[in-house]
Amino acid sequence: MDLVLPELPFPLRAYGPDADWSYERGVLNGWAGARQDRFVPPTGDALDPASDAPRLLGAPEGDFQLLARVKAGFGAAFDAGVLYVHVAEREWAKLCLELSPDRPTVCTVVTRGHSDDANSFVVDGDSVWLRVSRTGGAFAFHASTDGEKWTFVRIFSLGTTEQASAALVGFMAQSPVGEGCVVSFDRIEYRPAWPQGLRDGS
Repeated sequence: MDLVLPELPFPLRAYGPDADWSYERGVLNGWAGARQDRFVPPTGDALDPASDAPRLLGAPEGDFQLLARVKAGFGAAFDAGVLYVHVAEREWAKLCLELSPDRPTVCTVVTRGHSDDANSFVVDGDSVWLRVSRTGGAFAFHASTDGEKWTFVRIFSLGTTEQASAALVGFMAQSPVGEGCVVSFDRIEYRPAWPQGLRDGS
């Protein structure tokens, strides 16, 4: 069953475990169950099945920015609310507000067979604005403490340009070692353009 948000020009579909996704008055809510995550350890075998976590994804066309304020009900290390990009089964990326391991932190994971894992900056409180952008075969991640001035986190490619242009993008919840994590996304906004500058705060 598709979920239509008035802020987005494309419908969203649930993938992975059930998250009881709901949308009301501009707020999208979801839930990750115990030990739910999407991560392929760089020390492990890429042929092992990746663990799974609930995702709500759609297919934007052309250049875009998807942004939202993300809030997570942290209960255990690595609980997170996530903006997620999916290109293929072993080609995907996460921009997270994560308890990493004991302070809320903007974190990223880019998976090409195996996952990398990098922390960006610590956040005061349990919410932050996150933004994912695409142009051609390139994606960019930004984060903001106020929704106005954006901090560049990383730029990267996934798959071929053709695969990237058909990427699924949206929302995810995770609780890798905990008993579950409630996440919410508000101030959701879609812009049909690549940012004017990646490192100038815009």
